[in-house]
Formats: sequence, C-alpha cells, structure tokens
Amino acid sequence: MPLIDEGASAPSFSLPDQSGTMHTLAEYAGRPFVLYFYPKDDTSGCTKQACGFRDSMPDFESLDVPVLGVSPDDERSHTKFVDKHDLNFTLLADVPVKPEDAEKNEKGTPTTCNAFGVWQEKSMYGKTYMGVVRTTYLINADGTVAKRWDKVKVPGHVEAVLEATKALHASA
Repeated sequence: MPLIDEGASAPSFSLPDQSGTMHTLAEYAGRPFVLYFYPKDDTSGCTKQACGFRDSMPDFESLDVPVLGVSPDDERSHTKFVDKHDLNFTLLADVPVKPEDAEKNEKGTPTTCNAFGVWQEKSMYGKTYMGVVRTTYLINADGTVAKRWDKVKVPGHVEAVLEATKALHASA
C-alpha cells in the first residue's frame, strides 16, 4: 500500500496498547494526534526517537495532542520498552497477521503498518526484507493527514513534529 498523502483520510485502525487497551482512529476524532511508526522496540534509533517524544510530552500535552507509537512488536515487548525507558505515551502493537488470518493480507504483514504504507521493502548488508520504514503522521482533528515525515532521521525529528503541531494548533 502507498503512504497516505497529506489531506487524505487516515485509514481506520484498532490496535492494543502496551496494557491491552484497544485504540481506534474514531477514538481520536475531534482532536489532532501524532501517529509515528518505528521498526522495533529497544533498538538504538527507536529508543532515541521514543525518548525524544517522552521528553517533549509536556509540550504535546499542553496542546492536547496525544502521541501514539506503532510497531510490529507485541504488547509484552512494548511493556518492557515503556518500563525500561519510562515512556509516558501510548505504544500500539501491530502484530503481523497470522497465516490462518491472512485472507486479505500477506502472511506476516502488520495490518495497520500496511494500511499506512510504512510496511516496505528494506535492505541491509545486501539482503532485502519487509519491515517498517520510520514514518510519522500528524493527523488533523477531522481524521485527515495534516503532515507526513518520510524515512525519518531521528535527530531533530521530534522538534519538527512539535513545531508542526504548534502551527496546526495555532491555525485551528
């Protein structure tokens, strides 16, 4: 699936967080939120990105803008990641589809990552594989994409998201 363009409607989702509580797109209707996709819990870049959002949460909270991280890791992995790094925002588990449930999806594909276009072919050391390409979406209160950051580089990223969030808040 392609990435979702700015101005387009965000795909609906229903995913459990690190505590097993389900979260849906509809739940966030009426207010903007940040939805960032990352490859794996407790890896170097993902930890730096998560800690950046953690440290900036007071600024996002002052704008009433939730931050949601999404990866293909399961709830248990997210719980360990949250506890280890004192993360103060929600992580959603987009666990890959089981083969028996793969009617509409490729085997081993996380449904929401695929719907948002972040499940892509990657390569490392000459090997190609499918995985999450680090991508962030700022979703408007009406459920459309206000801004998208592709192939995110961690340094300065959280600050850029916060600035776009402030601009969105100021124009509302």
